[in-house]
Amino acid sequence: MHTRSPRREPQPSRNPDMASYHCSVKVGGKGQASSHAAYIAREDHYAERAGYEDLEATGHGNLPSWAEGEPALFWTAADRHERANGATYREIEIALPRELNPDQRQALVLDFIRQELGERHAHQWAIHNPGAALAGGEQPHAHLMYSERTVDGIERGTEQYFKRYNGTHPELGGCRKDSAGTEERLLETRQRWAEVQNAHLQQQGHAARVDHRSLADQGIDRAPEQHLGGRRVRQLAPEQREALLERREAEDELQHSQRALAPFNLSQHLHALTAAAQQREQAEQAARMAEARAYCQQTLDAFRAELAQKAEQERALAAEREHRQRLEAERERERPQRPEPEQAPLLEPLPAIGIGSPAFVERLQAALARTMEQLQAQREPSPAQEPPPQQSRGFDMKP
Repeated sequence: MHTRSPRREPQPSRNPDMASYHCSVKVGGKGQASSHAAYIAREDHYAERAGYEDLEATGHGNLPSWAEGEPALFWTAADRHERANGATYREIEIALPRELNPDQRQALVLDFIRQELGERHAHQWAIHNPGAALAGGEQPHAHLMYSERTVDGIERGTEQYFKRYNGTHPELGGCRKDSAGTEERLLETRQRWAEVQNAHLQQQGHAARVDHRSLADQGIDRAPEQHLGGRRVRQLAPEQREALLERREAEDELQHSQRALAPFNLSQHLHALTAAAQQREQAEQAARMAEARAYCQQTLDAFRAELAQKAEQERALAAEREHRQRLEAERERERPQRPEPEQAPLLEPLPAIGIGSPAFVERLQAALARTMEQLQAQREPSPAQEPPPQQSRGFDMKP
């Protein structure tokens, strides 16, 4: 971005309550882009040329990689590869408020470009600040020159960039065109420029405002002033210039008086107040919702942290228990084993006696003798044990 700012003091508009408004859109055909880009940037044969020392700032944006930092190369390619009946550029020409200084005017232009074009179009802009031919003083304005081709993130070469768009396979065709040439789009551009300009005037503490509507829509009963241009103004006689200035001053005073005496629209005022109250309520509600979401998120994070801490403590306790069990097992393995006491036999072992020895034979004979006596005693019943004689159940046969 190039800046060359003659530090002239900002001058108030003719009407302290109404800044100047101008916004027009032009279209350039094939072969016109390069020369017009040189004109607004004051380059080539416009550089340092008499009458063109009014460049205040210039810049560009959204250029393809093959023209990065070289807008002149981009416009040359547009003149060469754009269709014969296609537009190589569109230009928005806007008047800048005298109330702002050069840095503030540049910030205003960049803000408007951000809202109007965003990152969708390759563009180049310039701010000129020539002296007003009729009333003197500053006459700042800006030229915003942009390609109708929209940026879609697909890398294309120089020639393909300007080919016809391929809806089925975008990577095989050129960039899609967006002419924005409908009346509705033009009215949106004019309104957007007025809103952006008024926002910057308010931000810098100026009471002046602009209105994009026509004079008839504003309730002003007069024809718009014809733009003469510097050359035609210089050809006017002194008395003609004086008459034009007097007419301007009278129209401005009349417009200011009509605005001051206009009836107060209570319904519109109430509607504006209601809308402002609703906006404040929505903003407060959004702030409360954001605060509630932040609180919930903070509570959830604290709960998760507590769960993670408890899990870590449980893991530490489990590891400690496992360590103690391992140590106990190792101590048990290292402890010496005590021998078990021998148990006494239930029966004393018999002395060893040889089968063929005399003692064995004697004991055996004695045992056999005792056994035979016992058997004999069992077979011979004793007299006390004899059974009594049986008595006859019939007649007694004794005499």
